Amino acid sequence: MADPLDTSPNEPPAGTGRGARHAVEPPLPRAGRTPSPRVAAAMAATMLAIGVAVGAAIGPAPSSSLADASRLPLLLPSLIAASAPASAPAPASATPPPALAPSVRVRLRRSRAATAVTPPATSTPAAVSPPSAEEAAPSTPASGTQQPTLPPVTNVWLVELAGSSFSGALAQPSAAPYIDGQAVAAGTLLSGWSALDASAFASDAVLLASKPPQLLDTIVEPPCPEGAAGAHCATGTPGALTAADSFLSQTIATLTANPAYRASGLIVVTFGSVLSATATGLPAGASTATLTSQPPAGALLISPFAKAAARPTTAFNPASPRQSVEALLHR
Repeated sequence: MADPLDTSPNEPPAGTGRGARHAVEPPLPRAGRTPSPRVAAAMAATMLAIGVAVGAAIGPAPSSSLADASRLPLLLPSLIAASAPASAPAPASATPPPALAPSVRVRLRRSRAATAVTPPATSTPAAVSPPSAEEAAPSTPASGTQQPTLPPVTNVWLVELAGSSFSGALAQPSAAPYIDGQAVAAGTLLSGWSALDASAFASDAVLLASKPPQLLDTIVEPPCPEGAAGAHCATGTPGALTAADSFLSQTIATLTANPAYRASGLIVVTFGSVLSATATGLPAGASTATLTSQPPAGALLISPFAKAAARPTTAFNPASPRQSVEALLHR
């Protein structure tokens, strides 16, 4: 009987008989040639650098991207491990890839996708916004105030009476009942104006009219007859003032009935020195009226654009006639 502990070389070794399993696995089929880990890492780094450069040229990268140059050395081992072929067995001593590698790849792809769809920054001219309603609207006067407007005074009549002044006429109401009771109440009296101021105001008012034709008529009171026939209207007597009052009453009634007066008329009344042809040496039938600045004769403005029964202290400014006209005449 053979010894069970006998290990004679004549016996076949264990596992060499029929049906025994071979200890060595058959060789795996040869796969295709793959790049070395170093080459794969270099390629991955190159592609990453190109992506960062393209993203920087196109536009700013998102703040959450991991393609930061400062973190590139930390990502290289993960990229090398991810690019290695799956069929090659990892050596026992190799350090396993960190768990962050899958998330790095996913976030890197998202970063590249976000960079690819980001539209390039183009320089376009700034759109000019239309002016607001407040800027386009013209400036208007404050509430409660009225902007002075120049009325269309195109017909002006300058009436020159023989006498001294309106102050003298008002001091003798019995000698000048029309001037004291009706004329002054119907218009604006400027007692401090001279006869020359009244004449200049009449000329400037018609010249400043907005539309032609501008007409200025001068109406002079007839001179007092000379000699005994004119004793009742001699200068300096109550008769002279009464003659001027009667002439003004008839003249105002005629002018105010004129349609041109009601549409765009102005009557300016003042006092002057009216002389006949004999006293001045002029041809027969002629007369003259001299206007002076001393003493103030005064001016009476009667018009649809003048205030009735007004006695302002406005002074006539020959350097700025428009200001004087707008201050005294309005709609």
